[in-house]
Amino acid sequence: MTHEPYSYRADAAVPDFDDSRPLFVFDQVCVLCSGGASFIMRHDRDGKIAFTPAQGAIGQALYRHYRMAMDDSYLFLSNGRATTLSSGYFVVARELGGLWRLAAVGRIVPRFIRDAVYRLVARNRYRWFGKTEACALLTDEQRARLL
Repeated sequence: MTHEPYSYRADAAVPDFDDSRPLFVFDQVCVLCSGGASFIMRHDRDGKIAFTPAQGAIGQALYRHYRMAMDDSYLFLSNGRATTLSSGYFVVARELGGLWRLAAVGRIVPRFIRDAVYRLVARNRYRWFGKTEACALLTDEQRARLL
């Protein structure tokens, strides 16, 4: 499924949001997902990336727009394009810049293998890592960064 960049802007079901910077949409009750968002926030010292929970209005609308189930993957929007699964993390690393760009070396692992591992973890994330209250793993400062 391919979408034109910024295709969500023409979708009346997607609320307007500031898309001048990349947006990371994550499962706010998943311990692994919230921990991952917290990790990205800690390393995004310049606040280049915005965050929103998948369970919120923007997150739900974006998942519907891209015809995805929240359990399939996080969403990362950068320059109006959505990326997911293992490839999305390379885009996140590029956005973080600096030494994080070295993560691109992970592309030597074939995508079908990376995505299979990602799907295995995603399917079992609640069982292996648990659930928590919405964004409980985020600090107050990090919660303030949510759209």
